[in-house]
Amino acid sequence: MKIIIDENLPKYLKNVLSQFEVTTVQEQGWAGINNGELIKKINGLFDVFITADKNLRYQQNLKIRKIAILEISTNRLPLIKEMETKIIEALQQIEPQQYKELRP
Repeated sequence: MKIIIDENLPKYLKNVLSQFEVTTVQEQGWAGINNGELIKKINGLFDVFITADKNLRYQQNLKIRKIAILEISTNRLPLIKEMETKIIEALQQIEPQQYKELRP
């Protein structure tokens, strides 16, 4: 599974997901790109996009995408650390084109 992590989440998350093939928006050189353009760039290249952007599903037409999106409702590192197991389980269960939201 190929995963890309949005720039609004701590890089720490990449270490947590080491069992997957993971990169970040910054590592791809796409930092600062607006969500619409970013979704176009990653769609078809990655299986899952992980973000903390709560408005993404309302701002973009996500029905035309192939990528699954996992929204983590926080970008605070202590809360993300508490959610590690939930995040991994969600990734193991997520389906293509699914939008899944996780809360602490």
